[in-house]
Amino acid sequence: MKLETSFEDDYRSALSEYAERSGEAGLGRAYELGRKAMTERKGLVEIVAIHHQALQRILREGRKEKRNGGLLRASADFLTESLSPYEMAHRGFQDAVKALRQFNEILEEEIKRIAYAVHDEAGQVLVAVHLALASLAAELPDKQQQIRELEGLLNKVEQQLRRYSHELRPTVLDDLGWIPAIRFLAESVSKRTHLLIQVKAAFAGRLPGAIETALYRIVQEALTNASKHAKATRVLIQVRREDGTLRCSIRDDGEGFDIRATHAEGKRRGLGLIGIQERLNAVGGTLSINSAPGRGTKLLIRIPLEDFNGDSSRSRR
Repeated sequence: MKLETSFEDDYRSALSEYAERSGEAGLGRAYELGRKAMTERKGLVEIVAIHHQALQRILREGRKEKRNGGLLRASADFLTESLSPYEMAHRGFQDAVKALRQFNEILEEEIKRIAYAVHDEAGQVLVAVHLALASLAAELPDKQQQIRELEGLLNKVEQQLRRYSHELRPTVLDDLGWIPAIRFLAESVSKRTHLLIQVKAAFAGRLPGAIETALYRIVQEALTNASKHAKATRVLIQVRREDGTLRCSIRDDGEGFDIRATHAEGKRRGLGLIGIQERLNAVGGTLSINSAPGRGTKLLIRIPLEDFNGDSSRSRR
C-alpha cells in the first residue's frame, strides 16, 4: 500500500531531482505542483516558504550542486515555473474583471433605456388615455363617477411607473452623485415598505461614474434584501473616507443568516450577495459580511481611492 506524501515532501523531492538532472520534465513537474497548490488554496507566500524550506534542507544535506551554484540557479527556475499557474490565474482574473466591467456598462445603458421608456413613453400613453377619458366624460355626463374612478386609477399607475423609473436609474445619480441618489432611494423604499432607513454620510465630492453606479446598485440590493428577506425594521447606512479608502457599511436588524449555508444552497440572498461581490470586483473593491441567525446583517464595502484626486469631472467619464 502506497502512503500519500505531503505537498511539502513532493515539492522538496521534485526540486532535488530537478537540481540534479534539470530538463523539461522537471519543470513540468514544477508546473503541476503549482496547479496542485492552487487547488489546495495555498497562497504565494506559503509556496515561497515551502520552497525556502526545501532549499535549506537540500543545502544541509550537502549536495554537490551547491559548490558550483547549480542548485541556486535550478531552484530559481523551479520556483518560477511552480508559480506560473498563479500568474496565469491572475491574468485570467484581470480579463474576467474587464469583461464584467464592460458587461455592467452595457447593462446600465439598457437600464437607462428602460427607465426612459417607462417614464417618458409610458407617460405619453397615459396622457393620451387621460385626454380620451376627458372626451368621453363630455359625451357621457351620466358616467362622471365611473370616469373619475378610472382617472384615479390611472394617476396611481402613473405614480408607480414614475417611482419604478426613478429607482431603476434616478437622474439624481448622474446629476448630483451617489450620495443624494441613495438618500432618494432610501426615502422611496422607506415609504413603500415602512422600513426605517438612516443615511449618515461623512463624504463629499464625486467619484468615477462606474464606482458611483456600483455603490448605488449595491445599496439597492442590500435594501431589497433587508425589506424582503431579512424582515428588518431598521437599516443604517454609513459612508466615510478613511486612509485613502471609501468605507460604506449597511447594517440591518433583521433575522440574519448563516453565510456559508446560504452560499451553498444558492438561495436568493446568496445570489444577491454574489452580485454585490461581482460589482465590487469590477471596481477593485472588497466586501465583508457579518451575520448570524437572529443577529442581523452588516455589509462592509471598501473601495480604494488612492488614484482618485476628487476632481468631479472624472466622475462623468
